[in-house]
Amino acid sequence: MRQALVLILWLISGPAMTQEGGMSNFSPPPLETWRYISDQVMGGVSEGQAEISGPEGARYLRLTGDVSTENRGGFIQVRGELERPLPEDAQGVIVRLRGNGEGYFIHLRTRGTVLPWQYYQASVPSGPEWQELRVPFTAFRPSGALLRDIPRARDIKSLAAVAYGRDHTADLSFLWIGVY
Repeated sequence: MRQALVLILWLISGPAMTQEGGMSNFSPPPLETWRYISDQVMGGVSEGQAEISGPEGARYLRLTGDVSTENRGGFIQVRGELERPLPEDAQGVIVRLRGNGEGYFIHLRTRGTVLPWQYYQASVPSGPEWQELRVPFTAFRPSGALLRDIPRARDIKSLAAVAYGRDHTADLSFLWIGVY
């Protein structure tokens, strides 16, 4: 009951996410090109994996593992790199996801996020049923003071689904559908 109340309060006060409006003409990176990254690249001990799941025609990425903040770590992610810029008029990203009830994040990297620890982050809720979310670029917060307040669509280089920031078991099924 408490988790449901927290989720409802988050949805009411959290970043504006809508489920209406049209998609822009854009195709996300193919699932086969996404890569798994963990905090082990910087000495952390989180362990996990990302795999393509689902039947042909309904495939998605599944990120699973144990996130640990030991040894200054605390993340696992699956990242897709863009081959070309997003449309300049894009206002946000459209994702479909389900999970184990934990809170997850979407990270964007731009031409301005040159250091490995720089990104833009928006939190997304998860539950056992698939949900489609439209996450506006205004909902993404920079990881540091040297970044723009809001990422520009034309500067975005990658998008990641991330389990981050606290000790927990991650199980997130995720698909980047497009932009709006």
